Amino acid sequence: MLTTLRELLEQAQKEERGVGSFTCANMEMVMGTIRAAQEEKTPVILQIAEGRLRNTPLDYIGPLMVQAAKDAAVPICVHLDHGLTLEKIEEALSYGFTSIMMDGSRLPLSENIRVTNAAAEMARRYGASIEAELGSVGGAEATDEVEQIAYTEVKEAVRFAKEADIDALAVAIGNAHGHYTGTPKLNFERLKELQVAVPKPLVLHGGSGITDDDFRRCIANGIRKVNIATASLDALTEHAREYLSTEGSHNFYRLNDSMVEGVYQNVKHCIRVFNMGGRAVRVDSCKMPGIRQLSGA
Repeated sequence: MLTTLRELLEQAQKEERGVGSFTCANMEMVMGTIRAAQEEKTPVILQIAEGRLRNTPLDYIGPLMVQAAKDAAVPICVHLDHGLTLEKIEEALSYGFTSIMMDGSRLPLSENIRVTNAAAEMARRYGASIEAELGSVGGAEATDEVEQIAYTEVKEAVRFAKEADIDALAVAIGNAHGHYTGTPKLNFERLKELQVAVPKPLVLHGGSGITDDDFRRCIANGIRKVNIATASLDALTEHAREYLSTEGSHNFYRLNDSMVEGVYQNVKHCIRVFNMGGRAVRVDSCKMPGIRQLSGA
């Protein structure tokens, strides 16, 4: 069932849990993620970042993700992560994506608000949701350039939430994309301040490498969407490596199965953590909104 980010996060807020947003760089990642979501009877988000489209072209992966979401037995949102251009955002929306992110975090605050609202106007015409980012999540995801962490300022977040038409806000509290060089030190005091001050669901990027206990602590303090990319990519790679290291002959179909299994195991574990101790998730409570496309799109 295809649904929007807003629908999923509203339900997660009521149930005080987090929603996993899982990168899908190929068909195997889509299959493993959907399999885990259906088995756990839990809605999830399928995502791909604009900065990764040279490896995973949007016109290939986009329709695949949307069709998989439509066919799934649980509500699924399809999301463009770290959108950098309005052109690519509209392309994703034209394929049926139900959520986009405009990443203007490198821009001055006023410019970030302006470009976010331009993207929001486009997304609303398609009936889609929009996420934005404030502060600088470290590491590299939107591009290959490694960024330094800059905490989200509470005063700026309040203004951003008031002036920008958004459904969710990604915040920087010490989290980073990619592999952490040490144990992540998250600023939970800043997160608590943001939870109180910002009337929007908060998003945690750079989830791979954060401990299960810290995930639960983040969700208890307002995080409603958790992005997972590196952990799923690593799980796929490791399972493929393990299969190819076994004795005897190998073939593509068993290799395919091993990659799906790796992603499935990682996503299943994340879902159980984000559901905060096995709280029941009512999949029938996430209503499927009327998603529409622009005429001629």
